[in-house]
Amino acid sequence: MGVIFLASTDTMSAEHTSRIIEPLLRWLSPGISQEAVDKAHFLVRKAAHLTEYAILAILLCRAVEQSRHLGHGKSVAVALVIATLYAASDEFHQSFVPTRTASIRDVMIDSCGAMLGLLVFWIIRSMARGFRGGPLPPTGGEAGSLQ
Repeated sequence: MGVIFLASTDTMSAEHTSRIIEPLLRWLSPGISQEAVDKAHFLVRKAAHLTEYAILAILLCRAVEQSRHLGHGKSVAVALVIATLYAASDEFHQSFVPTRTASIRDVMIDSCGAMLGLLVFWIIRSMARGFRGGPLPPTGGEAGSLQ
């Protein structure tokens, strides 16, 4: 959450990230149009939203499972709610940063990223359960558990 908060400051604003992405794109494809650069920059920024909230939701789910001893389904729901509320608070924070703008669209993208991360987490856990032929061991660090 701290990394996301720092990324919401001026340091990772569109203006600053374009200084990294545009030269890289122009090096990879010297004849690239400005329109293509702008589209790529937009896509990279939105992919970052998806990725950071997917990771956040997975970490939240694991933390909730371990601390509250909830089942996986309830932990997923709690993680999704927390990630979505954090996304909304992050956009609120951005409304106070002069080079950033708050966007409900970004909250939706962040929430989709959280859902996607939790879906991937669920699929991986289901596959691991199938390979072992039974339920997953507890994630609380008990003796004999796989982590």
